[in-house]
Amino acid sequence: MEIKDRYDEFRALLLKEKQQILEEASRTVDGMNKKDVAFADPIDRASMESDRNFQLRVRDRERKLLKKIDEALLMIEKKTYGKCEICSGEIEYERLKARPVTTMCIECKNEQEEEERRRAE
Repeated sequence: MEIKDRYDEFRALLLKEKQQILEEASRTVDGMNKKDVAFADPIDRASMESDRNFQLRVRDRERKLLKKIDEALLMIEKKTYGKCEICSGEIEYERLKARPVTTMCIECKNEQEEEERRRAE
């Protein structure tokens, strides 16, 4: 079965992931809008601030993921979803299922990562 035949499945998967991210972001904002508690112990305050910073880093990564989700949904609309942006081959179903925002087949992604490792050395 071709990926084009599974567009509805991937659209639903992407929309579900997007909804989960937006709900979690809303909970984070609600939690940060609550009044700060006065901490007698500076260690407790530092721990709370560290947790907030971690949450903000996670939300930032999710913000970037939301952009990729929107791009994948647009590719579904344009009927280009599931095609590798490098070699134009079809991305395997299992890869898309594991990472529905991917834009490269596993071979091209491996080559890209290998090139990045070589440049880093």
